[in-house]
Amino acid sequence: MAVPRIAVVGTGANGAAIGADMVRAGHDVTFVEQWPAHVEAMRAGGLLVRSPDGTEVRTEVNAIHLCEVAMLREPFDVVFFGVKAYDTRWACELIKPLIADDGLVVGLQNGMTIDDVASIVGPRRTLGAVIEIAGNMFEPGIVNRQTGRDGTWFCVGAYDDAARGREEEVATLMRHAGTTDVTDDIRSAKWMKLVANAAEMVPSAILDVPLVDALNVPGMRAVMDAAGTEALEAALALGCRIVPMFGQEGIELLPPERYAAALLDAVLAGWSLEDTRVAVLQDWMKGRRAEGEEINGHVVEVLRRVGRDAPVNALLIDIARRIEAGELETGLDNAELML
Repeated sequence: MAVPRIAVVGTGANGAAIGADMVRAGHDVTFVEQWPAHVEAMRAGGLLVRSPDGTEVRTEVNAIHLCEVAMLREPFDVVFFGVKAYDTRWACELIKPLIADDGLVVGLQNGMTIDDVASIVGPRRTLGAVIEIAGNMFEPGIVNRQTGRDGTWFCVGAYDDAARGREEEVATLMRHAGTTDVTDDIRSAKWMKLVANAAEMVPSAILDVPLVDALNVPGMRAVMDAAGTEALEAALALGCRIVPMFGQEGIELLPPERYAAALLDAVLAGWSLEDTRVAVLQDWMKGRRAEGEEINGHVVEVLRRVGRDAPVNALLIDIARRIEAGELETGLDNAELML
């Protein structure tokens, strides 16, 4: 693939930051975005990325509205998805007519979206990815990146043997945005990321505080570790393996009862700003539905299918549902509900 045409579908904080790094490396990248004001801001003044070291970089990008996808004709060689996990299926259908026959599709998302992608575009065009990057976007056209390139980590792997051998085509692109490893077991890697997400995302969002502050609430570390341990039990029940994550050497050698806690520690070590808020909390701050169902809710469902309970994740997703239904406000008082 000499000069690939690239699309990033969903250019929120992470998708936009990764796409901008590829643009600055000289690649042909199209941003496909569902927030109209964000598209117009990028068209008018480019994308501004603020890094944790205080530097700001403005990049001219080719941004289009969702409704303009139907006007495109030339196929894309690589498509990256940055949409929320629950938006994966429609986003795949939207871009499917524009994926080259030998193109590749990669989900840069939380949750187990890889099966949704493969079911629509086919296993031979599907790669999965794990991303460890933090950022936020509250103003159109502006990304506040809270992990710099040195602290950003990706892992890429083929869905199955049909796409095996093509991982480096994607890894080479992603290395412009951060350290990128290739794995031969992307399903296990994505489940290990879900283990970390189950521990960090919903618990700290329920409290309406940055993750670091949530860990300082008495008893909350135990809740988070328990949620992660249940998620690991779900992964192992599905036949997944404990694998290396986040560039941490030897972490996969830890016993299961210590692995979930070690993953959370690794996440914290990579975050450079103490005010970093998880994606679930950012979504709630914007009045958006978050990905709790695709993370903690998925843990509950998987263990239910094998006749086991996930009481901590079940409690967390129940509280999250009450918040999204408007029955409960986020805040530190919710610590009592989780404890």
